[in-house]
Formats: sequence, C-alpha cells, structure tokens
Amino acid sequence: MNARLIATAATVFLGGLAATPSFAVTKDEAAVLAPVQAMFDGMAKYDQEAMRATVQPEGSVALLRKGKVVRMTLGEFVDHIKPGKDKIQERIHDPMVRIDGDLAMVWTPYEFLINGEVKHCGTDLVHLVRMDGRWFIAGIADNSRDECPAGH
Repeated sequence: MNARLIATAATVFLGGLAATPSFAVTKDEAAVLAPVQAMFDGMAKYDQEAMRATVQPEGSVALLRKGKVVRMTLGEFVDHIKPGKDKIQERIHDPMVRIDGDLAMVWTPYEFLINGEVKHCGTDLVHLVRMDGRWFIAGIADNSRDECPAGH
C-alpha cells in the first residue's frame, strides 16, 4: 500500500474525529472539499442561503441528462432547489482534488438519493476559485445514469 492510500484509509476511519470531510487527505484538499460538501448539505436541507454562500452565482452549471446538456447559472441552480416533501441527498466518494494556487477542481463519483433510494449516479466535476482566502464553487458539471453500482 502506498502512503497516500494508507493516509486516505486512516482519514476515512478517523473521519468522525475531524472537522474536515472524512475523505480529505490534506488540509488544502479539505479546504477545497468543504464548500462542495456544504453545497450538498444545503441541498439536503433545501437551504438556499447555505447553498448560495458556497458559490459564485454567475458561475455555470452543465448537467448531462439523456444525451442533452442542461445549462444554467449557479444562482439559477440554487433557485431551482425549493423545499419539497422528498428527502434528497447527494453523496460523493473517492474525490480527486487538484489545486494550483487559487484554482482547484474536484472530480468525484456521486449518488443522488431521494427518500434514501439511489435515483441516479455519475460523476461530479466541480471547479473552484479562491477569493480572499476562501474557496467558492465557480462551476459544476455532472453526468447521470440510472444504472448504479450497489454499495456506494
């Protein structure tokens, strides 16, 4: 096992003890992942204010759905998440984080759940920019499929 894999396993195992996302390996990666997880936590609570605090509203969203690209701004995406009767959750795992100065990206598999059942899955690609020492989501793209592996 390489050192990074061991560190990842240890971080996941000890994740409940840390204030950073459990899958983060370094402090810098945790800082990049924090607004991504905060966005998904806000979605789960239908909390538009919490979601808006993580994004640049003029940033872009590209959702690949059934061979078509659905485009909107991040602000429009946040406005689209309105309280409903269903419990929603987007779970990410095994994120790959890349950072260069004030630019970062997260590439991560995800599952989107409605009322505890996986509705669809795919890959999220999130790019972020750091402004005044804080990371913000500048864009999100994802794909989606209905056939999802079990156990994630």
